[in-house]
Parts: sequence; C-alpha cells; structure tokens
Amino acid sequence: MSIYIQSFSHISTQEPLNDQWFDAPHVLSERFNPCVEPDYRNWMPPMETRRMGKLLKRAVTVSLDALQKGQCEMPDAIISGTGLGCVENTEKFLNALLDNNEECLPPTPFMQSTHNTIGSQIALKLHCHGYNCTYSHRGASFDHSLLDAFMQMQLHQIHTALVGGFDEMTPDYFNMLGKIGYWRKMELSVCDLRCQGHSGSISGSTAATFLLSDQRLANTMCEVKAVEMFYGQDFSRISAYVNQILKNNGLTTNDIDAVVMGLSGDDANDAVYHRLTASVFQDIPVLWYKHLFGESFCSSAFGLAVAAECLSHQRIPTGLLYSPDSGKTEKKPCNILVYNHFNSIDHSLILVTA
Repeated sequence: MSIYIQSFSHISTQEPLNDQWFDAPHVLSERFNPCVEPDYRNWMPPMETRRMGKLLKRAVTVSLDALQKGQCEMPDAIISGTGLGCVENTEKFLNALLDNNEECLPPTPFMQSTHNTIGSQIALKLHCHGYNCTYSHRGASFDHSLLDAFMQMQLHQIHTALVGGFDEMTPDYFNMLGKIGYWRKMELSVCDLRCQGHSGSISGSTAATFLLSDQRLANTMCEVKAVEMFYGQDFSRISAYVNQILKNNGLTTNDIDAVVMGLSGDDANDAVYHRLTASVFQDIPVLWYKHLFGESFCSSAFGLAVAAECLSHQRIPTGLLYSPDSGKTEKKPCNILVYNHFNSIDHSLILVTA
C-alpha cells in the first residue's frame, strides 16, 4: 500500500509556516534558540489563545496549516509525539505549587501540562473524533508516532493522518540541561558544529506536522516507502537493518541519492553517524538539519522534512550538506534514507521516494 506525505508545516527557529529555510536558511550560532512565532490571530481568535500555552498554540497552528496546504478538511487520525509535553505549563504549575504553599492552585497549567493535551487540543479545534494517540519516548517520540500512522494505514484502518512532533525549550529547562553537558559552552559557528572532539550541541524547539494520506494528489510531496525502528547498541545490527530495509524495497545503497542524519556536533551523539558514513554510506551525500533547527527530543521530525522537501523540489541545496565533499548532488534525488538514533539505543530508519 502506498503512503504519501501531502504537506508539511512548522514553527521553529526558522521563518514559520513556509519553506524559506530550504533555500535561504538562518544558520544558528547561539546556544539557546527560541522559536520564531507567527501571528496567531490569523489562525485563532485572541480569546481562544489567551489561556493556551505557547506549544499548544504552535501545535494547533501547524496542524491547521498542514491541513490547508494538503487540501484536507478532516483527518482520520491525529498522532502526536512529544518528549516532554508542555514544559512551560509544567513549570507554571510547579512554581504556583511552591509560591502558594500548595493552595488555590490554577487548574489550567495543570491540565495543559499532560503530554496528550497537545493532541487533544488539536482534536478539539478540528472537532475530530477519530483515532488520537500520543507517544512520549524522549528522542524517539516523533518516530513512534510516524510508525503508528504508517502501520494504521497499512492495515487500512485510516486513510489520512496528522502526524506531529512537539517539544519546547524554556530558559529554566535549558539551564538545567546545561548543567549535565547538553549544550556547548559558548556561542559557535556551523563550522564548529562540524568539528569533532567536542561535547554538547545547540538547543531548539519543535512544532512540526505532516499530513499523510493513502492517495496521491497533484501536490503530493513524496512517498513513504518504509518506517523501521529497532533497539540495541550493536553496530552490525544497524548495518543489517539498513541493508534489509533497502532489500525489501528492491534497492541497494547505490540507489540512495542522499542520507539524512541527526548530526548535532556532540561527539557522543555523532559517533554512530560518522561510523555509518565511513562504512555503509560511502560516497553518498549526507544531509543534516540540527544546524538550522537545533536539538530537541522531536527534532527528528525535521529530518523527515528535509527529505520530503528535497524530493518535492527535486534538488538538494548545498546548505543542507554536512560536508561539501560528501557526494555529488547534481542529479535529481529519487530515494532518500533518513536515519536517527537516541542515545545510540533507539534507532529509526525512514525510506522516502519521489
């Protein structure tokens, strides 16, 4: 059964709700990178957004935008991935708990602090009563939500699905993660992120939604051929899964036009990627995205976005190449493989084709 990406929408560190980042990206150089917020009044009344947290507003807006771009009125399913949920609302509730001596606590931050409130808010806005599920598996959250939608469509349970990845970064949470070495110690350039021998990366926030469908339309971006997830630290197993997913689709590594990887500039994170590049993916262009969108638990959604946009535009811009000599990109891409891992244990492979 064929499954297609009809549209993609995002609110992130780049210009929101468009694909300007594809040709004219803003390359990040700071450790803490806030979202570029759109004018939410174009999507929701001010009275409606007044009590909504930032992440909820972003999630609803990108979902509405994706449906509009994909010319779909109502999806059959809403499937969300989030590593932390609405951190800002969680902080508000916990701070109120301390400030008010556990008395007279406001209920709104508590209700909006639960992880599945994101998918629920989208469903309430759309009046969608279909399948609704939220996955919270830290750095593999978005990948699980995509796998769920892929399997549901293969089983003919649904025909359209909104699949999103949502995570936010607040100053307090940024400082807390900084104490355990999550971020670089100082501001940096994109060249610094490419240099090995360093720990830590740069932060970002994710609000990204894809509209998936089992019908190919005039404006369809690309086809999702396979989604695989596996667990373990054995490198030979990773290589075996790569070869197997290609074999199952009648391909070899020679047929892959580019590989999208979650390279972040952190040695511990990037070691697997560099090892794969040197062995399995030799002479294949390597693309990355965290220099544009930063690191967050659901940043892997932007890896799929990079692949989808490259196939939709039928070209690979130099700004997405990890290394200028990582391979030739003159020909129009046809097959792109997206590989991500979390802590070198949770691995995901997504094969997309033109």
